[in-house]
Amino acid sequence: MKLWVLRHGEAVPHSKIDSERELTEHGRKEVLRSAAHLMGQPLTAIYASPYLRAQQTAQIVRDALGFEPEIRTVEWLTPESDPDKVAEQLVSVSNVLLVSHNPLVGNLLSYLQHGAGHPPERVSTAGLAELEHSELLIGSMKLNSLKHP
Repeated sequence: MKLWVLRHGEAVPHSKIDSERELTEHGRKEVLRSAAHLMGQPLTAIYASPYLRAQQTAQIVRDALGFEPEIRTVEWLTPESDPDKVAEQLVSVSNVLLVSHNPLVGNLLSYLQHGAGHPPERVSTAGLAELEHSELLIGSMKLNSLKHP
């Protein structure tokens, strides 16, 4: 099982509502650089937070890869989501891309590798992590790479 976790690209710093912050031009370019690392990977689905910047990020990746299936928008990938709740959603999937936000991204990567109680991974905007294991086991997934654009 492989799992890719992508933090959204750079977004505008302010908006009336946080969930409506859009990607900047720089953020779009960051996402394209990260998408290049997914070329040829056996993705089966793209799951994304409903926040605009994550939706835009997921769509850029989908377009760059020519990925046919629709993006699956899920509430469990918002910034403050609990990594344990995210892991519960991943039990029966493999080879998926998650597009989300910090602090969830850093906390989830740490949780999947080390279990609870460890500091979060540091992930820049459009940072892309690849984790692998024969099955989803909390605290035992291997971080194959963490690429920053």
